[in-house]
Amino acid sequence: MSSAISIPGSNPHVVAASASPTTTTIHDRMLFRKDSITFSIRQPKVLHPVDNEDLRLLILENISQEAVKAFRAQGFHVDHFTKAMSEDELVQKIGSYHAIGIRSKTKITERVLKAASKLLVIGCFCIGTNQVDLLSAAKAGIPVFNSPFSNSRSVAELVMSEVIALSRQYFQRAFEMRDGIWNKQSKGCWEVRGKTLGIVGYGHIGSQLSVLAEAFGMRVLFYDVVNIMPLGSARQVETLAALLSESDFVTLHVPELPETTNMISTEQLAQMKKGAYLINNARGKVVDIPALIDALKSGHLAGAALDVYPSEPGSNGAPFDDQLNSWSSTLRSIPNVILTPHIGGSTEEAQRMIGEEVSSALIRYLNYGTTIGAVNFPEVDLRAITLEEPNHVRVCYVHNNIPGVLRQVNEVLSPYNVEKQYSDSKGEIAYLMADIADVSPSDVNSLREQINKTNANILTRLLA
Repeated sequence: MSSAISIPGSNPHVVAASASPTTTTIHDRMLFRKDSITFSIRQPKVLHPVDNEDLRLLILENISQEAVKAFRAQGFHVDHFTKAMSEDELVQKIGSYHAIGIRSKTKITERVLKAASKLLVIGCFCIGTNQVDLLSAAKAGIPVFNSPFSNSRSVAELVMSEVIALSRQYFQRAFEMRDGIWNKQSKGCWEVRGKTLGIVGYGHIGSQLSVLAEAFGMRVLFYDVVNIMPLGSARQVETLAALLSESDFVTLHVPELPETTNMISTEQLAQMKKGAYLINNARGKVVDIPALIDALKSGHLAGAALDVYPSEPGSNGAPFDDQLNSWSSTLRSIPNVILTPHIGGSTEEAQRMIGEEVSSALIRYLNYGTTIGAVNFPEVDLRAITLEEPNHVRVCYVHNNIPGVLRQVNEVLSPYNVEKQYSDSKGEIAYLMADIADVSPSDVNSLREQINKTNANILTRLLA
């Protein structure tokens, strides 16, 4: 493969994130269904790196075996581990891999990326991507893919279970029964019918939750930074303060960003109704936990459910104690507080769908260069090269977004018939795909060398 990827110096500009579109790719649309049988219009050709180096994938954190099978079916070499790896372990191992699949515990830092001399793509088998240094990955020519909606139903169902558990205090009653204490009571226990659920963040999870809550007879309000068409009878409010003051239950579904860190703190908790409940299945740093503890101990809030935390153990069986988070023992001692170990998306259905979605995205990128759905990268796709098109080469060219680059590349490609070409940019990174015809094997190395010599080159791949 190519030589070590160097990451340019720091830059104040940020590569913005984008959500995965729900539409299929051009390769998927080349197939159509008739009478429940799939027919191929033109069979797409699976492309391979022209230097024929076997692709090696490192899969961590017990990612779905279906994803592992999908990778191996492509002929990729897969090393699969059930646990996360530390930064030091990754620095030691990642240099021999072309792709890595992780969940939320493995951190892909700039230091790890500098050691990843062969790395082409990163797959986050989860919703969040804050465990990856997205800007450094983009600067190294590495797209990052995630699964923004495959576990939405699982999280929404968990939230509804927590709403009922908090309102009936049955988590506390079950805990007492396990200690041999019979404590039947109705004081402070409520039906959820007729209560108001306030949803902060009306995306994939929030909107599904909205439908479920209304099926329980709840009134639904939501707050989002953009105007969104509500589902059912839900109503969008203009401010977070308005939502907090009207809601009996407040549930958070926002990403971890600088502007969402501690978005629920002392001021916001005071704006909530006395006797209300707070639920956080989003990101651990969204809630100021010491402020929440004060609101619970004072009786202002009647309960809370947390599935995410600022610092989380790296593996099952590791302690969740005050060394990890200084307030841990205090939080664990408060009645009617439900604490779960980041299990929002941990269902068989969600993990299977996440495995299918992210593995498909990685396979499309490695085989075809397609970046549709990348969160840190320009989204580019081309119609597949078919089996009826021999001696075609696909150029996948990641470069700095500066003037004059396309002129240089097109000069290199000018001796050939460029059948199709597409380019897009995001922030300081641009990505060009071009399919060129009638390229002889003897021309391939020369072609790659010329493109690599362009002054904006970050990473060039030739697939054939």
